Amino acid sequence: QVQLVESGGGLVQTGGSLTLSCTASGRTFMDYAVGWFRQVPGKEREFVAAIIRRSGCSTLYADSVKGRFTISRDNAKNTVYLQMNSLPPEGTAVYYCAADTTFHDIVGNTGAVDSWGRGTQVTVSS
Repeated sequence: QVQLVESGGGLVQTGGSLTLSCTASGRTFMDYAVGWFRQVPGKEREFVAAIIRRSGCSTLYADSVKGRFTISRDNAKNTVYLQMNSLPPEGTAVYYCAADTTFHDIVGNTGAVDSWGRGTQVTVSS
């Protein structure tokens, strides 16, 4: 397992941008696929984006964020980023990152995911 810490959340106006970071401890972070999820009180956790391990050359996005969000990774810094543009008010949520050696678990079997961060709050004001 790796330990994950999210950062970069905050308050932004509608249409604004934020970049979230997910930084991991451990030398093998490059061997983990990473996903971003979000959750608002009273609702289920929602998948946002995911990136494969190592090269990060393959990514997956929820339809609701395609074209506005970009996930990327810098293995030298043990960090995965989520660039969020054109944020709408419904983007308000706690954003979590998750890591697993299996990309399939990130995108389709989150109950089996190895590691989760504690989340960072994003608030989009209307």
